[in-house]
Amino acid sequence: MKRIVAAGFLLVAGSELLALAGTDRSLILIMSGVAVACALLGLRWYLVRDSRPDAEEQRIDDAAESLRRWLSRTETLISQADATRRDWDRHLRPTLARQFEMATGQKRSKDRAAYDATGRILFGADLWAWVDPENVSRSGVTEPGPGRAALDEILQRLERV
Repeated sequence: MKRIVAAGFLLVAGSELLALAGTDRSLILIMSGVAVACALLGLRWYLVRDSRPDAEEQRIDDAAESLRRWLSRTETLISQADATRRDWDRHLRPTLARQFEMATGQKRSKDRAAYDATGRILFGADLWAWVDPENVSRSGVTEPGPGRAALDEILQRLERV
């Protein structure tokens, strides 16, 4: 749109310069009027073209596709809550730790003691063990994860922050 406005401005200015350079000064008004009309028609064409139903359908399709991807990711994460501790540590723990940092403003790299204390206050010792990014188990390959109930409680506490 900026290009069309700039082109219209340049068209009007150019037509006025041409009319001024000519010998008949009575054409300035006519040439400027034609240039403005062309610029306005071009702008109208651009606005009508942009608001076509196809463009609206494309936006709706993009939003629907985005929602489907989000739903698929969410279902995958929820299914990993019932999987093993290794799956929890690989997929859910980093996501939950990131959400915890965004919700509380605590950064693990700045002050580990304050980070840990905030996590224990918010979640309690039992749930903080499942969110704490430092509590990744290297040997818990077949150990069960905490399950959906723990994930639900963690998410509810994050929402309250």
